[in-house]
Amino acid sequence: MNRRKFIQNTALTGAGIATGVAAMSCKEVPEEKDIAVSTTKSISKSSYISISTWDTSSANNASGELLAQGKPALDAIIAGVAVEEANEENTTVGIGATPDREGNVTLDACVMSPDGDYGAVLAVENIVHVAALARKVMEETPHVIMASKGAEEFAYTQGFKKQKLLTPASEKAWKEWLKTSNYQPAINVENHDTIGMLAMDSSGDIAGVCTTSGLGYKMKGRVGDSPIIGSGLFIDNEVGAAVATGMGEEVLKTVGSFLVVELMRNGMSPQKACEEAIHRIVKKGDRYKDFQVAYIAMNKTGETGSYAIHKGFNMMKYQNENAEVIISDYYNK
Repeated sequence: MNRRKFIQNTALTGAGIATGVAAMSCKEVPEEKDIAVSTTKSISKSSYISISTWDTSSANNASGELLAQGKPALDAIIAGVAVEEANEENTTVGIGATPDREGNVTLDACVMSPDGDYGAVLAVENIVHVAALARKVMEETPHVIMASKGAEEFAYTQGFKKQKLLTPASEKAWKEWLKTSNYQPAINVENHDTIGMLAMDSSGDIAGVCTTSGLGYKMKGRVGDSPIIGSGLFIDNEVGAAVATGMGEEVLKTVGSFLVVELMRNGMSPQKACEEAIHRIVKKGDRYKDFQVAYIAMNKTGETGSYAIHKGFNMMKYQNENAEVIISDYYNK
């Protein structure tokens, strides 16, 4: 077992999931045969699927088309989200993203591979494709997380180019915001919307990625759920995968993506697991009325699900050359 996997397994062993779902590491399950696993059969070897959060059809289609060519899930999703990271009109990821209160664009990302490896970067400046950088952390270092200047310097050693992330349009919007400095993230408005992507390739292997600039006009140094394993993203190649979007602080408090996968492990469908993860948030009080959180998920049979607190969230799906937009059900009706 390499160092990254040791760190991950140790962390997961110590994590607890409330209300009847036990936190289990792969080495500490006494009777594996007694666990209700709902995903004993994999998707057809000739099939593949890619799903992503929000209106990211170009990115998701790019991932799906690579899967159609027989590319591994990990390669497909990194290339997929790179489309949005390079899109200056998307103000929540990559170049053109909304800065923090001091006018600095900082990006977060993480990736998980089918074998359970994980890599993440936090608060990175001057690098557009931070999802690809997170993969480099996973594959080329003995660590799982690198942050800020250290992550940026590592990027240059790996051939990434320095690029200014604050575009004229984003700078103009930031200067307008400074006139009031009113920090009030709006539900479903592009100031907090991550792109998360999950894919299963024709070999039945699952990988996932999450990339974001975080909350618009956040405090300097703020990091949300997106790059944190188990919160913004979690993969178990024997069970399935989940990714979160929306108000990261709330996802972190419930370790939401890990929860979704563990619920699927214990027999829930991806849809029901996403719904239960949202219920864990909203039952804590009525604060949920002021923020959005949503999950998407898939299991090893190729079933998918999505659910949000509020109306307005959707999931992109590309399967066997068929692309569609799925309008998600939601809690607050």
